[in-house]
Amino acid sequence: MSEMGADQEGIDGVRMTWNVWPRTKVEASKCVIPIAAAISPIRSHPDIPTLPYAPLRCKTCISLLNSFCRVDFAAKIWICPFCFQRNHFPHHYSMISESNLPGELYPQYTTVEYSLSNPGMVPDAAAPQSIPPVFVFVLDTCMIEEELGYVKSELKRAIGLLPENALVGFISFGTQVQVHELGFSEISKVYVFRGSKEISKDQVLEQLGLGGAGRRAVGGYPKGVQNGFASSGVTRFLLPASDCEYTLNSLLDELQTDQWPVQPGHRASRCTGVALSVAAGLLGACLPGTGARILALVGGPCTEGPGTIVSKDLSDPVRSHKDLDKDAAPYFKKAVQFYENIAKQLVSQGHVLDLFASALDQVGVAEMKVVVERTGGLVVLAESFGHSVFKDSFKRIFEEGEQSLGLSFNGTLEINCSKDIKIQGIIGPCTSLEKKGPSVADTVIGEGSTTSWKMCGLDKNTCLTVFFDISSSDRSNPPGTSNPQLYLQFIVSYQNPEGQTRLRVTTVTRRWVDSAISSEELVQGFDQETAAVVMARLTSLKMETEEGFDATRWLDRSLIRLCSKFGDYRKDDPQSFTLNPCFSLFPQFMFNLRRSQFVQVFNNSPDETAYFRMLLNRENIPNTAVMIQPSLISYSFNSLPAPALLDVASIAADRILLLDSYFSLVIFHGMTIAQWRNMGYQNQQEHQAFAQLLQAPQDDAKLIIHERFPVPRVVVCDQHGSQARFLLAKLNPSATYNNANEMATGSDVIFTDDVSLQVFFEHLQRLAVQS
Repeated sequence: MSEMGADQEGIDGVRMTWNVWPRTKVEASKCVIPIAAAISPIRSHPDIPTLPYAPLRCKTCISLLNSFCRVDFAAKIWICPFCFQRNHFPHHYSMISESNLPGELYPQYTTVEYSLSNPGMVPDAAAPQSIPPVFVFVLDTCMIEEELGYVKSELKRAIGLLPENALVGFISFGTQVQVHELGFSEISKVYVFRGSKEISKDQVLEQLGLGGAGRRAVGGYPKGVQNGFASSGVTRFLLPASDCEYTLNSLLDELQTDQWPVQPGHRASRCTGVALSVAAGLLGACLPGTGARILALVGGPCTEGPGTIVSKDLSDPVRSHKDLDKDAAPYFKKAVQFYENIAKQLVSQGHVLDLFASALDQVGVAEMKVVVERTGGLVVLAESFGHSVFKDSFKRIFEEGEQSLGLSFNGTLEINCSKDIKIQGIIGPCTSLEKKGPSVADTVIGEGSTTSWKMCGLDKNTCLTVFFDISSSDRSNPPGTSNPQLYLQFIVSYQNPEGQTRLRVTTVTRRWVDSAISSEELVQGFDQETAAVVMARLTSLKMETEEGFDATRWLDRSLIRLCSKFGDYRKDDPQSFTLNPCFSLFPQFMFNLRRSQFVQVFNNSPDETAYFRMLLNRENIPNTAVMIQPSLISYSFNSLPAPALLDVASIAADRILLLDSYFSLVIFHGMTIAQWRNMGYQNQQEHQAFAQLLQAPQDDAKLIIHERFPVPRVVVCDQHGSQARFLLAKLNPSATYNNANEMATGSDVIFTDDVSLQVFFEHLQRLAVQS
C-alpha cells in the first residue's frame, strides 16, 4: 500500500495520512493522526494530458466529469460518483463509445488539465490568449553602500532575465516612498509619499493621477486598452521590460542610499508598511485578472508609520519570542493587523507579495507572514544581499526552462467530496473564499469554513494540507449498505507562466473500512512520512494560534496513544512491545520533530521561526520530511557514499559527512581527513583518490542546491571546529559527557542533557503498554 502511495503521487500529486478511511467519526478519532491529504495543485508530470475544450459539470453537485463516473454509452448518460445524479452528455459528445473515449474518461487519467480561453479577452484567432505578468520591485534604500551595491547588481540581472512582455514597476523607500515614473524617460520623475501616515488605495491612485479611470474598467477589455490596462495612465508606471530596461538601469546607477540624517544611537527611519501599501494601491489600477507580484527587498526593521515593529532608539531591542509570550511587544499586534488589511486588499486584487529580507537583525518577517502566506508569495531570509542564499534564490525566480519555478497566478481551488466527508480547512499558502456548502465541517483548521480557496500565487512545488472530518455515525450507515469507495475531487484553475488559463482536475478514490472489526487494513494504508509532515504543520499552527499550547507534551501524548492503539504487546510488559513496519519510522520522526526548530523556538528569532514555518507549510512532502528529519550521507575510502544514521556515532575521524537539513547543507570533515587536507595531500599526483573523496560531497551538495528554492546555506566545517555545531545540533545524542568512556576513538560526544532516541523509545514502550 505504501508503494501505491508513492506511485500515486505520480500523476495526482496527492498523498494522504491514511489511504484507507475509517467509516465513523468515533473510529476516525481513535486513529489519533488526523485524516488529511497533502496536495500539489500544479506539480508538473509528463503523463497529464492537456485537453483543448471545456469540462462537463454535474448539474447538482457541480463536480466535473472524471474517470470514476459510470457511463451508459447507449443512452449517452453519465452518473456522478459524488451525488449519483444522472447527467446527459451534450451534443458534441455524441460520438463517444467504449472504444472512443474523451481524455477525461480514460481510467489512467485521474488528473487532466483543460486549456480554457481567458475570461474577458477579445478572442484573437492568430494568437493564444495571454495576459502579461506584472513585477513591481520595492527596494529599501536605508542600508550601507556595499549592501545597496549588491542589490542593484542583482536587480539589473533580474530585469535582463524577465520575459520581454512582462511589465515592470519600481518603487524605492527609506524615510519616504518614491514611485518612479518609468514612462517619462527624458528626466527621472518621482512621486513622493510621506512615510509616517497610513494611506488608502484610493488616495494612492488619486495622487498618482490614476483616479476614476483606473478603477472603472472591470471585466472585459474596453476600447482604449494597452497591454491589458484600462487607462493609459498606469502605463506611465508599468512598462514592458524590453522598453524600460535602459531607463531602469540608469535609474539604479543613480540611486543612492537614503539621505535622511540618522541620529547617533538611533535606527534609520524606514517606512516598509507605507511602501507596500503604495505598491498594492498602484497594482489596484491594473485590470482584474492581471497576474502581478510585488517583490519587496528589505534590509532592516520598519521604524516609521504603519507596520512599525520597533522604535528608532537602538537601546530598544527588536521583539523576541519571550516578549511575544509575555505580551511585551508593544508594536506587534498593531503591525499584524495592518498587514492583515494589506493581505485582504492583495487577495481581492489577486496579487502576490514576495519578501526578500537580508539583514543581520530582524526585519519583521513575523509580522509580514500573514500577507506572504495568504497571497502565496515566496520568502527568502538571508544575512546579506551579497550572500549566495539571496543572490541565487533571487535569480531562480526569473529563470526559464528546466530551472523554472513555474510561477503561476490567480489560482482558485475547489474541493468536492463524497457524502459523509467534511472539510475542516487547509494549512498552506491560500485564503478561504468563505464559500459555504454541505461539505464544510463545524471545526476549522487553518483557512476553513469554505469549499473554495484563493491562491494568488502558486508554483510547481506548492503543497497544501487539507484536513477532513467524517460526519457519519454508526446509526446513519448500517454496514454493507453503502458505497465501499469514497471520492475526492480537487479542481484548480490558474494562469500559467505564459499567461494562459488552465483548469486542472484531480479525482482520487480511497476505500472505506470498518475499523471497529479489524484495523489491519488501516495499518497497511498508513503513510508515515505524510503523517509526520501533517503533525508538524498542525503543531506549528497550534503553537501560533492557541494560548499556552505545550507542543512537546501534545506530540508525546499523540504518539503514546498511536502506539497503544496500533502496537502489538502484552499489557504492562514493555519488553513485548513491537510496531508494525508501517509505523516503525514514525516515532523517530516525532523524536526529531520535538527537537526541531519548529517546536524548540529557543535560540531562534520570531523572524526565523516565521520563515521556517512558512516553508514547512508550503513545500512538498519529501522536502518537508527533510526539514523535520535531516538526511545524512557518509563518504569514506573503503565504501561508496551511503546513508548514515542521524546519530553522533556516525562521526569518525576518517569520514566526510554531508548533512541536508533543507535550510542548510553541512559538509563535515573528520579529524584525520581535515589534517590530510590541511597538509595538501589532495594536490599530490599519488593521492588522486583523496582529491576525489574531498570533491564527492561538494558535487552532491551542488546537485541539491540546483533543485532547491530558497537556495540552502552551505557550511563547510571540520570535526571539533566551531561550525561543527551545525551538524551536532541535529544528531541523536547517543554519546554524551555522561557515557563518554564507552566510546570508540575518533568519534565525538555531544554536551547535552537531551534524551537520546534509545531512551525516548524505552519511555514510549513503557507508557504505551500501560493498562
